[in-house]
Amino acid sequence: MTQTPLNLYDEIARNKRKTVLILMLFPLVLAGLIYTTVFFVSYFIGLDAEQATQAINFQQINLMSTIAACITIVLAIIWAAVAWFTGDHIVLDSAGAKEISRITHPEIYVLVENLTIATGLPLPRIYIMDDDSLNAFATGRDPEHASLALTRGIINKLNRAELEGVIGHELGHIANRDIRLTMLVATYIGAITLMGQILIRLAASSSRNKRGKNGGQITIILLILGFVFMIYGAIFAPLIMFALSRRREFQADATSAYMTRNPKGLASALEKISQDSRVEALDGKSMVAAACIAHAGAPQALTSLFATHPPIEERIAKLRSM
Repeated sequence: MTQTPLNLYDEIARNKRKTVLILMLFPLVLAGLIYTTVFFVSYFIGLDAEQATQAINFQQINLMSTIAACITIVLAIIWAAVAWFTGDHIVLDSAGAKEISRITHPEIYVLVENLTIATGLPLPRIYIMDDDSLNAFATGRDPEHASLALTRGIINKLNRAELEGVIGHELGHIANRDIRLTMLVATYIGAITLMGQILIRLAASSSRNKRGKNGGQITIILLILGFVFMIYGAIFAPLIMFALSRRREFQADATSAYMTRNPKGLASALEKISQDSRVEALDGKSMVAAACIAHAGAPQALTSLFATHPPIEERIAKLRSM
C-alpha cells in the first residue's frame, strides 16, 4: 500500500494544537489540587460541635484558594528567575562545552549563519563538546540569548546535508521557544513539589501544637494532601512534561524540514545518531541529556510514557514521508 505523503505545514499546525492541549493540563490540575487542599483544610479547621451542621462557606474557600494560588505563583516566579539567568550556563558547563569562533570553525558558522539568515533568527553562540559520539542540543532563555552545542563526532561523521538538518532541528527549538517552555514547566513542577513539602511541614507543626478534638484530623488532612502534591510533582506532572517534550521534538523535526527544505537530510542524520548518541560528559545528568537531539541515557525498559523523546524510528518515518 502506498503511504500518503505527510504535509509539512499540517504537521507543524498539528503539533502546535497538541502542545496547547497538553499545556492546559498543568493549570487545570494545579487549580484542582489547590482548591481541594483549601476545601478540606478549611472545613476541618473550622469544624467544631456548633459548626458541624452549618453549610460550608464556599466564598471563604474560594478566597483562600486564590491566596494559595498566588503564593504558589510567587514561588514559581522566584524559582524561574534563578533558572532564567543561570540555567544556560549551568547546562553548558555540565556538558563540558567550549565556545568556538568563526576563525577556528568557519564551516560550522556558515551552516548556522545561512539557516539563521533565512529564518530571521539571531546567530546563536556555538559550542563544541569534546566527544566522538553524535549528539547536539540548544539552550538559552530566548533567541537573543541562545546557544547551540554540537559534539565533535557529529561534526566529523555527518555530511553537510545531515549536519544542516541537525542544526535546523536545534534552531527549531530556539525558534519555537521550546527552551523557555521547558524551563517554565520544570519551574512549575518545582513549585508544586515545594508546596507539598510546606504542607507536610505544616502537618508536623500541627501534630506538635494540636488543640481540640479535631487537631488530629487537621494533621492527617495536611499530611495526606502534602503527599498528594509531592506525588503529583514527582510522577504525574513529569508525565505531562514528558508528553510535551515528545511533541516538541516532532515540532523541531518539522521546523528543520521547513528551514532546510530537505527532511531526508535530518532523517539520515537521525539514523546515524541512533547508533552512537551517548555523550560521556552527560552520564548521570538526565535533564541535560534530555535536551539533546537524541536521549541516549533513557532506560529502554521503561514505558514510552516516561520517554522525553519519541521513538527515533517514528521520527525518521515522519520525516521520510514529508
